[in-house]
Amino acid sequence: MSMSGIKKLDFKRRRQALTNYRKRLAIAKGEFTRVVTRRTNRRIIGQAIKYGEKGDIVLASTSSDELKKLGWPSRSNRPTAYLTGLLLARKIKEKQLESGEFVLDIGLSSPVKNSIPFVFAKGFMDGGLKMRGSIDIKEDIYSYSNIEYAKSLKEKDEKAYERQYSGYLKSKISVESLNALFKETKAKIVVK
Repeated sequence: MSMSGIKKLDFKRRRQALTNYRKRLAIAKGEFTRVVTRRTNRRIIGQAIKYGEKGDIVLASTSSDELKKLGWPSRSNRPTAYLTGLLLARKIKEKQLESGEFVLDIGLSSPVKNSIPFVFAKGFMDGGLKMRGSIDIKEDIYSYSNIEYAKSLKEKDEKAYERQYSGYLKSKISVESLNALFKETKAKIVVK
C-alpha cells in the first residue's frame, strides 16, 4: 500500500499469471534474439522475437497447424513440438535472419526436463541454429521410434487403445506408422 492508502495493482497479465515481467524484461533487454514457445491445448506456437524500444519485433513465426500441409497431424505433443521448432529454424534461415545465438523464452511454463518447450528448442537447434545453453534430449523422447506401448495396448484392451489414439484413428492414421510419418515430415522440413 502507498502512503495515501491506495492499493497498487499489478499489471493485468501478471494478475492472470500470463506474464512474469521481471523475467521477460531481463531476457528482452539482452543482446540475443528470443525464441518464444507456447503450448495450447491443440497446438504449439513458436516465434523469433527481437527487442525494440517501441515494442517487440516478430522476425519469424510458426504454428504446428502449418505441419498439416506437410502431412503431419497437428497435436500438442512432443513430436509436434520438435517439428515446429525445426520449421521455425527453417523459416529464420530462409529469411536470412540468423543473428548468432538465440535464447529460449518459455514464459510461465515450468522448466521440466524433456518437456515440450525443451523439445521445441531441440528441434530449433537441429535446424542448424545456435541457442544459448545446452539441451540434451534423446531422440526416442520426441519421435515415435518406440511404439511398443501402443501395440501392447491394442492387444490387451482394444477400447482403451481406441480411446487413447482416437484423434489419430479419426484422421485415418495408423499409430504403428507414426514413426515413418515423423521421419517423412522431418525430411520435408529439412530439405525445403
